Amino acid sequence: MPFILDPQRQAAAPNAADDLVKDSDTQRFVTDVIDASREVPVIVDFWAPWCGPCKTLGPILERLVRSGGGIVRLVKINVDENQNLAAQLRVQSIPAVYAFRDGRAVDGFIGAQPESNVRSFIERLTKGAKPPVEAALEEAWSMLEAGEVGDAAAFFNEILQQIPGEPRAAAGLLRCHLAKGDLKRARKLVETLPAETLRHADVEGALAALKLAEQAGTVKDEKGLRARLASNPDDHQTRYDLANALFAHGNAEAALDELLEIVRRDRAWNDDAARKQLISIFEALGPRSPLTQQGRRRLSSILFS
Repeated sequence: MPFILDPQRQAAAPNAADDLVKDSDTQRFVTDVIDASREVPVIVDFWAPWCGPCKTLGPILERLVRSGGGIVRLVKINVDENQNLAAQLRVQSIPAVYAFRDGRAVDGFIGAQPESNVRSFIERLTKGAKPPVEAALEEAWSMLEAGEVGDAAAFFNEILQQIPGEPRAAAGLLRCHLAKGDLKRARKLVETLPAETLRHADVEGALAALKLAEQAGTVKDEKGLRARLASNPDDHQTRYDLANALFAHGNAEAALDELLEIVRRDRAWNDDAARKQLISIFEALGPRSPLTQQGRRRLSSILFS
């Protein structure tokens, strides 16, 4: 079983993981932010209950800080309850995020940001220090790619226990269940994930793979489909069913060929069904897959020729 959080860093931080994210106020600001930043970088999130963008940014900040395992902390300040402090720090709009290191402000941004930007912000603040969970995720994904599904699942599950909803761990565990053919367990996991996690690109790809795997239970006989298609090459439904059968049997490349052929012959067939299924397969394979990259180029060539 992997060990995610660094015990030495936790021992150096009071209240361990519970101290990574905390609410503070004007009276405690010096202790919680200025003094604390001399030990570890501190991010300050100025927010308010009525602020819509704050509700989007806040969970991202909290999740990334917790996933750091102690390399950075987050302090949340409600501006409605701490107006003087907000004024002193010249907070004019929210969400406003300041980063403190060695007792002084060193970076910051205003407004909601995508997770990739927030992650880069934290990496700058921590000078590229890799959180323990990042190392664990890399190891788990390497195991999964090497076919060590059971060990990878144990890693992903441990990460999710310590950081509930961690999207890359959730996506990895979903892929493990799919690799083992345990669709019921995969669907059960999906039902436990928060909406924000479900919107993450890695999880969306795993969900697409799950949907395709569930469709595989209804695919028809591949041999019979080929025979029907040979007698009528313009039978798009049969070609579509053949593509699904091929993908279900692990032949993604041939499945893409058949779907692309439908688009080439009649791109609008059945309300654009072939193109939509291609997109689902691209999502399931992932953007880094050579098949996805090649398939997207071929699709673009057909659509814009």
